[in-house]
Amino acid sequence: MVKAVRIGAPATVDSLTVDTLADPGDPGPGEIRVRLAASSLNFHDFAVVAGMIPAAAGRIPMSDGAGTVEAAGEGVTDYRVGDSVVSLFFPDWDDGAAPSMQALTNVPGDSTDGYAREVVVKPQHWFTRAPTGYSAAEAATLTCAGLTAWRALFVDGTTRPGSTVMIQGSGGVSVFALQFAKAAGARVIATSSSDAKLEKLKALGADELINYKDVPAWGAKAMELTGGRGVDMVVEIGGAGTLDQSMVATRVGGHVALIGVLAGIAGPVQTALLMSKNLRVQGLTVGSRAQQLAMIAAIEANGIRPVISDHFPLEQLGDAFRHQIANAHFGKIVLDV
Repeated sequence: MVKAVRIGAPATVDSLTVDTLADPGDPGPGEIRVRLAASSLNFHDFAVVAGMIPAAAGRIPMSDGAGTVEAAGEGVTDYRVGDSVVSLFFPDWDDGAAPSMQALTNVPGDSTDGYAREVVVKPQHWFTRAPTGYSAAEAATLTCAGLTAWRALFVDGTTRPGSTVMIQGSGGVSVFALQFAKAAGARVIATSSSDAKLEKLKALGADELINYKDVPAWGAKAMELTGGRGVDMVVEIGGAGTLDQSMVATRVGGHVALIGVLAGIAGPVQTALLMSKNLRVQGLTVGSRAQQLAMIAAIEANGIRPVISDHFPLEQLGDAFRHQIANAHFGKIVLDV
């Protein structure tokens, strides 16, 4: 038997239950058996367990999973027993810029069971190798947050030495974006409502800091900090509530990577500003297998380590989510399986 956490009916943080499942057994052809050791929390996971994203009652949540290969089925060529692996958010998106809609809906912890459990047996293409020297807890932060930041900056965006990047807040995606941007030689402007968190962002390399509670017109402040030019790109996690300020902050011809809805899922947009500044506002959700492997290679080349704020055991997943929604963390919250 293996331990798992399931979503209740109705889905709420309080209705999560710990359950025992039959052991999945040996892997079949093309499959690997993975002993999971860690997951990590994303807003997407909270949306699932809170009922904001519909999921079947009894679904096992969590899109991120990392652990060790215990067995490999016939025909498996990518892994050996003992290899450290990390899951993919979109297991069926191998490469390319435009996956099928079906590939974008087959998400662990959402449309199929995820990684809030001790053991899984899955096709080998559901995982990639983990970075050399990473613990399972560190690797588990990469699946969603790490890859989203990577794609925003280097796949959809053109971040390079001398670029100016603006990040919002101190959650997992924003902290990864700061680390990746600094490794690429970019200048980073960071925003937060907490002076204490801004100091932590500064310690990680942020060049300019804006407390958006003290400076509500933070888009104009970013223009000022860049000598009136504007930033090259914004990693936009707020959504409707912050998009206009992000567009104000961005230079003519710049890029706003729209990756979150923390400040609203819909609202009016200054289309005249979008047009007059010739901006590119692009929505994105995580990335492909090829992009994850590229990110891992860059992490190894630059010695980047994720910032982990807190650890919770599997049985306390509900408490982990309460900690998340209280915004008490800095970086990633890890679930120890």
